[in-house]
Parts: sequence; C-alpha cells; structure tokens
Amino acid sequence: MQEDNNIKVGIGFATGRKSFQKVLRTYIHTWKESGLVENKSISLNLFVAYDLIYNKTKIKDYTNIHPELVKQIDSIKFIGSNDRKEEIDYLVRENVININEERLVFGRGYAGKRNAVLYNAIKHNMDYLLFLDDDEYPMAVTKTRTTAIWGGQDVLTNHLKYITQADITHGNHCGYISPIPYMEFNDTMTEADFRSFIEAISNDIIKWDTLKTVMKNGGVTYADTKILTSDDALEVQEINHAKFISGANLCINLTDSRRIFPFYNPPGARGEDTFLSTCLSERKVSRVPCYTFHDGFSTYNDLLEGVLPLRLKFIKADTEQITTRFYKACIGWIRYKPLLLYITQPDCYEEKIAEMREQLNETLPKVCAYFGQPEFINVLAELEKYHKNVKKHYHEFLETQRIWAKIMDHFAQHQ
Repeated sequence: MQEDNNIKVGIGFATGRKSFQKVLRTYIHTWKESGLVENKSISLNLFVAYDLIYNKTKIKDYTNIHPELVKQIDSIKFIGSNDRKEEIDYLVRENVININEERLVFGRGYAGKRNAVLYNAIKHNMDYLLFLDDDEYPMAVTKTRTTAIWGGQDVLTNHLKYITQADITHGNHCGYISPIPYMEFNDTMTEADFRSFIEAISNDIIKWDTLKTVMKNGGVTYADTKILTSDDALEVQEINHAKFISGANLCINLTDSRRIFPFYNPPGARGEDTFLSTCLSERKVSRVPCYTFHDGFSTYNDLLEGVLPLRLKFIKADTEQITTRFYKACIGWIRYKPLLLYITQPDCYEEKIAEMREQLNETLPKVCAYFGQPEFINVLAELEKYHKNVKKHYHEFLETQRIWAKIMDHFAQHQ
C-alpha cells in the first residue's frame, strides 16, 4: 500500500437487515485492531444503501450508529430513496441521462442498490470500494480437527494489498454459502435426479462434486487452510466468457472510472455479480487469500458476540423455513439462467434451453414430492417466462452499460 498519499477507501453495504449494525460494529473493530483506523494515510468512508421494505425495517436501524464507532471512520453516506432521487435529478439536470434511463441503473433490486453505492463512492472520489454483506462476518472456520477451528480475517487489509495491481479483487467464502440443505436420497428422488435438477437451474461455476461435499457437511463450506496460510493472490481465469466473482468480499478499483462496469440483474432475479463477471474479459481480476463467514440462514448472530461453536449445525430439509429458502434460491437461479446462457453461449442458446426444459419436466415432479411442496413446479413456468423475455433483458443489460458509461464520462470530465 502507498504510505505517502492519502488513500480514500469506500466500504459499501447494500443492506436490508437489522443485523447490519452488529456486522458493521464487528468490521470497525477489526479495522481498528489491524491498524487501519490509526493509519493517517488511509481514509475509511462508509456507503450504505438501505432497503426498508425487505425486512420491514426503519431508517434508524441503519443510521443509529454508536458515536464511538462513528469516530473510527472518516465519513458515512446513507443512501435511501430520497438520496437516489436527488442524484437522479442532478444527472437529468446536467443532461447526463434522461428520466427513462435512470430506472435501468438505479432501479429496484440489489443491482440498483449496488450501483447507487458504486456511484456515490466514485462521486466522492474514492480510490477503492470494498463491498461487504450484512450476513457475512470477518472470520473463517475450518474442520481440521474433530471440532470447528475459528480464525479472524483481516478482509480490508487483504484487499488493499492487492487491489492496486488489479481492476477487481474478491475473497473467499465459508459457512452456509449454499442454500441446498443436507438431503438423504431415496426412491422418491435419487441422487441422479437431484443432480440433473441442480445442473439444469444453476450456473457453470457450481460443480456437482463440490455441492455433494457441501451437502454431506450439512450445508457447510469449510475454509481451505492452504488459502488461509497463503500470501498470494491468484488471477481469476475466464471460464465460458466469464471471470466469476462474488457480490461481497469484493473490491473494485475506482482510480479510472471509465474501466468500471455497473451491476445488472433481470427484474425479480439475482445474479448481479454473475452478470458483472461476464463483462471482465479485458480486466484483471484477482482472488485474495481471505475469507468471510456467510451466515446464510441467520442462525449464528452470536458469532458477533464472541460465541464460537465447536460444531456447526446440519441444515436439513425438515422445516418450512429451510425448504422455502431453497425454493426461493431455485426461482432466483432459474430467472437469471436464460440471460446468462444468452450472453455466454449464444450459438447454442436454444439447444441449452430445450435441454433444461427436458431436465425440469423429468425432475420437478420428484422434487415436489420429495419436499412436499407443489410450488417447486413453478420453476418451469419461470424458465419459460424469462426465456420469452431474454432478448428484452439482454437489451437492458447492454443499455445499463451504455448509460453507466455516460455517467462515468461525466465524472471523468469533472474531476
């Protein structure tokens, strides 16, 4: 890291949970403990885009940060609907974009909130922006003994070490990353049936053998000790026209705004990190040797109070909450799969869709019976809906980049 210049670092959250306060407190303590707070050459600046609808939260759930914590960072920018409107009005007034274009960049959904964070970080002249999630904690868990072994992770320092030589850095994830619960296969649904179902709805980066290991571990992904003890960042290679990244534990180099791409997801879908991945062919993307623990089922908030469990719970498909989470993940996956195929494999797109349709027709009745949830059959209808609209979504994907490029040109000219 540079020592002679002031490095302006943005830390971004696109959040909708009350647990945000606890997570932020933990991260601020790690920045203080690692020396970043006291380091006069580094300026720490927080950008928080919040969603009041997702979990019926109030503004104070995000803004009411303890004064002692506020002292540890240099600035805080909260981004609500009124803040976004002010920025949109400014861009329209300056003839950068028109009112119809703003919806694509700053509209509803996670992509719009991430873009709002990214926009504000660039506008406030940040050099780098680290995205963190409100359900990921700066710690890693391994299973090298009979009990779980925990270790703290210096996430921000790790990214700052490597981001100067890259366009994007992203870290690793452990914990409950996968929404797929532990399952015991039977005559209703065999392993082959379930594998066919998952391969139909998921993206190229999800490998069945890896998923099978995670399922056997009760839904837990453990950290790799080789990565934890490494000092090297690995350059991410392109797979099927994408350099896959994650949406959090993700750092973006902002020093040249014209090299930055926006986030996008089809309406009602996720996958904003996956679609950004497809834009990075000519960008250097590095994976840095640090982890965050993903508390995907919100069952380990006590980790932030210092409680380190000796054994992690098996997540079994035996409650409505677990089954519903898996169902929602399946809907989210199938909604962005057609566009991902259209972008990355246009020559065989129709063939791939037909193959998915066949796999789903064969496996969905078994999935419905196994989970006792007839709603799973909706996955096929969602495939047809998003397949029908794939050209429209592709146009929006390209338009989002075009509009974003106009905004970045505006910033470049006025800095």
